[in-house]
Amino acid sequence: KMAEKQEEPSNTQNGEPDNAEEGEGKKKKKLKREDLPPFEIVTGERLPAIFFKFQFRNVEYSSGRNKTFLCYVVETQGKESVTSRGYLEDEHAAAHAEMAFFNTILPKCESSLRYNVTWYVSSSPCVTCADRITETLKKNKNLRLTIMVGRLFMWEDPEMQAALKKMKSAGCKLRIMKPQDFEYVWQNFVEQEEGEEAKAFVPWEDIQENFQYYEEKLAEIL
Repeated sequence: KMAEKQEEPSNTQNGEPDNAEEGEGKKKKKLKREDLPPFEIVTGERLPAIFFKFQFRNVEYSSGRNKTFLCYVVETQGKESVTSRGYLEDEHAAAHAEMAFFNTILPKCESSLRYNVTWYVSSSPCVTCADRITETLKKNKNLRLTIMVGRLFMWEDPEMQAALKKMKSAGCKLRIMKPQDFEYVWQNFVEQEEGEEAKAFVPWEDIQENFQYYEEKLAEIL
């Protein structure tokens, strides 16, 4: 029983109390969880502040931060310009958030339109996602993609570096999030408590140094 318990991810990180006494109700809940689509798509909604403060933190050692949170702004320019925004996370991941974006939010780019897409992502893509981004940009010349990342993922890995370089040559702009970018995400994508004045963004202690650290690394790679 104990061993089983450890393998199950605890719900505590999702902000739900992990209450063993629920017994029956818990089982039903488990089922529900597995019925969910392979990734959760949340559009036009804001993510809980607790997720933002943990997942987007631009620390050097990102232990426990194995989810990707992706906030997006899609500007579609045609006869009229339309802007849509939302966020997705790869909690129930069969696909990473980056893949989920192309599968679900922007499954096809109409050739008569232009798309300016900006992502604010907790960390840079893995090799597979980076390759998918490169292919998508090569295929759709009317798509512009800017990716603002909090942290660099596995940046010391030569394969990862090569994948990021390919993304750049396919026209993807990759940037490290500055303190102002974190503030933008806080204001536009994070839930503010109802009935309260929007809380100001409080930068963490080493936000500026970490930004500079990652910016230097990225400049070396690209």
